[in-house]
Amino acid sequence: MNVVEIDASDLSYRDLNGILREQMVGGADKILLRNVNGQKFIGTRLYLPDTANNKRHDLEIDIYGTPGNDLGAFLHGHKITVHANAQDGVGNTMGGGEIVVEGRAGDVVGMSMRGGKIFIRDGVGYRAAMHMKEYEEMVPVLVIGGAAQDFLGEYMAGGIVILLGVEQDANFIGTGMHGGAIYIRAHVGAHQLGKEVGVQELDDRNRAVLERYVKEFAEHFPEVDAENILEDEFLKLVPVSKRPYEAVYAH
Repeated sequence: MNVVEIDASDLSYRDLNGILREQMVGGADKILLRNVNGQKFIGTRLYLPDTANNKRHDLEIDIYGTPGNDLGAFLHGHKITVHANAQDGVGNTMGGGEIVVEGRAGDVVGMSMRGGKIFIRDGVGYRAAMHMKEYEEMVPVLVIGGAAQDFLGEYMAGGIVILLGVEQDANFIGTGMHGGAIYIRAHVGAHQLGKEVGVQELDDRNRAVLERYVKEFAEHFPEVDAENILEDEFLKLVPVSKRPYEAVYAH
C-alpha cells in the first residue's frame, strides 16, 4: 500500500486540496493528514471520471485535527476518517463514498447528499440531512450516534437517517419532508415533529435496514454495542405527502 503523510500546518485549503489531488493521480492509496486546523473543502477535488485512460482511484484519507466546513463536499467515492470533531457541512452534496467522524459534527451534515454513507459517533447540529435525496440505486445513509438539533431532515426527499441517541430535544423534525425515512431510537413527542411527517410501525424490512447500518456503525466505533442498541424500540418517520407545498405552487 502506498501511504503518504502530509503536514497541513502551514497549508491553505487550496494548496492542501491541490496536493491531495496530485497524490491521488500519482497513485497514493492512503493519505495521513496531520495538524489539520480548519482547512475547508477537504476532499472536494477528488473526482475523476471512469474512463479507459483515467480510471478513478479510491483513496483512504485519515484526518488528524479539525477540518473546516464542507468536508467531503461533492465527494464521489473515497473514504475520509476524522479522528476528532468536524465543523459544518460534512458531506455537502456528496454523491458516493464514506465519511466517518470520531466525534461530533456541526450544522447541515449531509445537506443535499445524493449517495454514500456518513457515520457520526456523537451528535450533530441543526438541519442535518436537509434536502437529502435519492435516485434509483443511489440511496444516501446518515447515522448519528448522539442527538441532533432542530430541523433534522428538513425538506428531505430521500435517503435514510438513523438517530441513535436515547435523548432527543430536537423540534421541527422532518419539516417539509417528502421522501426517505428517519429512524429514531429515542421517544419523541408529536410536538417535536413537523406537520409533514407521520409515525410508522417498523416491519421486517425496516428492521433489516436498521440492523445493517447499526452494525456497520459499530464496526467504525468499537465502543458501540450494536446488539444492545437493536434491542431498543425505534420509531420510523415518513412523509405524509410527496407534495407538502402543493397548495402554494403556481398552476
